[in-house]
Amino acid sequence: MAKYRVGLVGVNRGSGLAHQFTVFPDTEIVALCDLDDARLADAGRFFGVDDHRLYTDYDAFVASDVNVVVIGTPIQMHAAQAVAALDAGKHVLSEVTAAWTVDECAQIVEAVKRTGQTYMMAENTCYYHFIRQWHEWTTTGRLGDIFYAEAEYIHELHDMIRNDSTGQRFWRAERPPIYYCSHSLGPLLMLMDDRVVQATGSHSGYSILPEALGPGALNMEVALFKTAKGATIKLLRSSVAYREPAMHFYSLYGTRGFIENGREGGWGGTTGKLYLHGEPGYAHGFQPIDCPTTDPAAPPEALLGGHGSAEFYLIRDFMAALETGARPPIDVIRAMDFTMPGIVAHEAALTGQWLDVPQFGW
Repeated sequence: MAKYRVGLVGVNRGSGLAHQFTVFPDTEIVALCDLDDARLADAGRFFGVDDHRLYTDYDAFVASDVNVVVIGTPIQMHAAQAVAALDAGKHVLSEVTAAWTVDECAQIVEAVKRTGQTYMMAENTCYYHFIRQWHEWTTTGRLGDIFYAEAEYIHELHDMIRNDSTGQRFWRAERPPIYYCSHSLGPLLMLMDDRVVQATGSHSGYSILPEALGPGALNMEVALFKTAKGATIKLLRSSVAYREPAMHFYSLYGTRGFIENGREGGWGGTTGKLYLHGEPGYAHGFQPIDCPTTDPAAPPEALLGGHGSAEFYLIRDFMAALETGARPPIDVIRAMDFTMPGIVAHEAALTGQWLDVPQFGW
């Protein structure tokens, strides 16, 4: 029997993460859980999971002999499923974001403290190759002290908000754009070694999709954040704005220069800019830099997850934490650092106020 018996709930999105578990020794996918029988059966055949280990009931799934639960369900379900798994003695790797409300964030933190189990949030953008390269530069002080950063994540998902043929609304219709902040905020806070303490926000209403679809149909939301170190962060998020290709954009300004990736978008990578004041080679301005999402030195099996090599390295860190008992890089506290500012920013966007972001100590 494998040392780490992995169970996956939510086989649609979660399968990307599950693919990577097949790469690691002492790890086996032994159980799957989903409400869709047909999708569950397909995933069972793909991963070689016996029919009697395919569950539509989450409680029965958690009660099985899995010792690692991977959560790939809609965000509204993340907190309850994570807490139930932790209380059942399972380690948890959860898709982003960690929870739907501030109270749910607190519930997950308390469950980790109560049980001593390992929890990690699977924020794959922190593992983009260029972000890892930038991390080396920011931690060695190459940019100086970072005082401002911004990010934009524009990804048109109309067909995941509403089925135009039937009018059916999907769960993303209920997700305000800025709730999905971790793809943007996670890398910035990692690069800055910082956390958000206050948030405000604004939105531009509903002129692309109708308001009746829910907050997920907002044209866009912008958030401003104040950090513990006194820096300012700006985020722009939209799931409905027309832009092709979709774009993750990051920019940081430090006391010695700036760095940013390209705005041309696409998932494979872009050409960015780096400027370091006073350093040789920058006398006439910025230098172009490659910003690939995939590590060119990654082994072939690292590309199974669907987001370049990001999920391979993410799961490698998760497995290392299980092996050593150390806290993973995106542990339960960092997961909330990446999640809660978006929840608070949306509330602030409705009131026009600056609001405090709750802080969880360990």
